Amino acid sequence: MSLSASELRQFREEGYTAVSRFFDERETAAMRAEIERLTRDGKLRNVATEGDGATPAARLKNLQLCPMYRHSDLFRALPFHPRVVEAVTQLLGKPVLLHLDQVFLKPPGDGMGTAWHQDNAYFKIADPMKGTAMWIAIHDATVENGTLHVIPGSFREAYPHERDPYSDHHIRCYPPEARALPVELPAGGVCFFCYGTAHCTRENRSDRERAGVAYHFLRTDYAQGDLVAPDRDYRPHLTGPEATGGEREYGIRVVGTWDREVERVLAGA
Repeated sequence: MSLSASELRQFREEGYTAVSRFFDERETAAMRAEIERLTRDGKLRNVATEGDGATPAARLKNLQLCPMYRHSDLFRALPFHPRVVEAVTQLLGKPVLLHLDQVFLKPPGDGMGTAWHQDNAYFKIADPMKGTAMWIAIHDATVENGTLHVIPGSFREAYPHERDPYSDHHIRCYPPEARALPVELPAGGVCFFCYGTAHCTRENRSDRERAGVAYHFLRTDYAQGDLVAPDRDYRPHLTGPEATGGEREYGIRVVGTWDREVERVLAGA
């Protein structure tokens, strides 16, 4: 699946683009079942605090698991999917590596959003257009349940960031929210946004949980020297001369296992 010329143009001009049907129904069902398993197994933790950056929140919940690959063969396989690799290399060029993988789950009613921020405030790469997030809607993502919001064109601006007092480790900024747009997606839809695009999620006001899985990809020549150190095994090269299909990083060949993992998860669901 190639991104269209208009999607590529939107990414380059506005810093983001959305694809409504990136993953099919079976793939999406498998991802949803895997998130449910990880939740049952207690792998997600609440990162929300009472406003002091430290005291665990009594009511509000912002459940996160980062990284995912240690706990899920399905999510370990996903970034090696040819459809994912093709889209990411269209956006960034080659070669690319996987930078980060995580999931956020917002329970119904008391699911708290993630504050405005630019990923490059964490990562500090030289050109924020050489890194992209891939945000996957695990459930239908709507304004009511707190979907992703972005500020088009904000990658051209760097906003001051500070610690988010309502999270135990996140940072936040205060961008011009009047320019913000919600990105509503059906389950299985994807939003790509570069490292400089200001984004947030809102609280879940619906009566159902909503999860979003996020992968971050980086063009290899923009990775700082310590980013791909030997002990950072969850950052595999996906293309280029250093790519081994996951063998060097994980000890097994991961490329080509996505379909098998989808079937395995669905069989056990």
